[in-house]
Amino acid sequence: MANTADISRGMILKLDGSLYSVVEFGENKTARAAAKVWAKLKGVDNNRSIEKTWNSGDTIYPVRVEKRAYQFLYKDDTGYNFMDSETFEQIALQESMVDAPQFLKDGQEVGMLFNTETEQPMSVELPDKIVLQVTYTEPGLRGDTATRTLKPATVETGATVSVPLFVNEGELIRVNTKTGEYVERVKE
Repeated sequence: MANTADISRGMILKLDGSLYSVVEFGENKTARAAAKVWAKLKGVDNNRSIEKTWNSGDTIYPVRVEKRAYQFLYKDDTGYNFMDSETFEQIALQESMVDAPQFLKDGQEVGMLFNTETEQPMSVELPDKIVLQVTYTEPGLRGDTATRTLKPATVETGATVSVPLFVNEGELIRVNTKTGEYVERVKE
C-alpha cells in the first residue's frame, strides 16, 4: 500500500471514485501539530481541479498508468479516431480526452494513457512541440521589427497561433502544444 510519502508529480490517484493527476505537491510542518501533505490535483476522467490535504503517512490509492503509441487518423461524428501503432486496432475518443485537439493533424503520433486496471483510455497527449505549416497570415511590414510584435497566423490544422512579423505564409513553424505559443521557425 502506498502512503503520502510516495506522492510524486504526474502520479494518477483514485479519490472518491474519480481519477486525478498530481500537478503539484508539498508538505506543511509545524512545531506542535503533525505534518500535513497537500497536493493540487487535475481531473483525468473529469474536468475538475481540486486541492487535497492528508495527514502525513495516510494511505493513498495510486493507479498504474501505461502510455502507448497511437497515430491520429481522422475526426468524424464518433469523435477523434486513433490507431494503435503495433496492433493496428482503432479507437474513437471524445474531444475532451485530447489535450490539444486544435493541433492534431492526420498521421500525427500521440501518446495515449491507459488505466491498466480497466484497460480504458484516459487521455491523449501530443508531443510537447510539433511542426506545422502556416497556411495564412498577413504579410509583415518591412522595418517593423524593433519590438516583439506578434500577428495571428492560421496553421494547417486550422488553429490560430500568434507569430512574429517575419513569419510568412507557407513557412514551417514549431508550436508548443501545452501553451499554444510559437517557438521558432523551422528550416526545411
